[in-house]
Amino acid sequence: MAQQLWFLRHGEAEPHDARPDCDRRLTARGEEQSRAAGRALATLGISFQLVLSSPRLRALDTARMACEALDSDEVVIDASLSSGFDVDDAVGLAAAAGDDRRLLFVGHNPDFVQVVHDLTGGDVDMKKGGVAAVRMRGRRRGELLVLLRPREISLIAPSG
Repeated sequence: MAQQLWFLRHGEAEPHDARPDCDRRLTARGEEQSRAAGRALATLGISFQLVLSSPRLRALDTARMACEALDSDEVVIDASLSSGFDVDDAVGLAAAAGDDRRLLFVGHNPDFVQVVHDLTGGDVDMKKGGVAAVRMRGRRRGELLVLLRPREISLIAPSG
């Protein structure tokens, strides 16, 4: 099983009525949030053996933009991250990835906050463009390593 599971919520997106939900795009702010998340993770020395993304455009673009700053060129689309992603999905993908791996999941709330809660028992508030990380301590148990809001991310890796 993967040692660390990282969760990146997609950046700010167009309003719900702009287009079909799966095709909603990131706003300019959402694009900057996505790039900043990648820069912050790189600044912290975090790298990933596997990056998995929801197929929804806003999440996939977030993953690609974040990976520009990381040594992770390949983003793997996983349909389970689109909607209804749960702790069983996270644990299953982590187990399939192999031992001592660091995975990045890019997707949506409320799924991510529920998975983090189910693994750690903690209640977290993941903002758009925010990051949470869980160190696994068994098959379905972990500890919260970090929770970063876009505000902290921009302090770690300012734009420009």
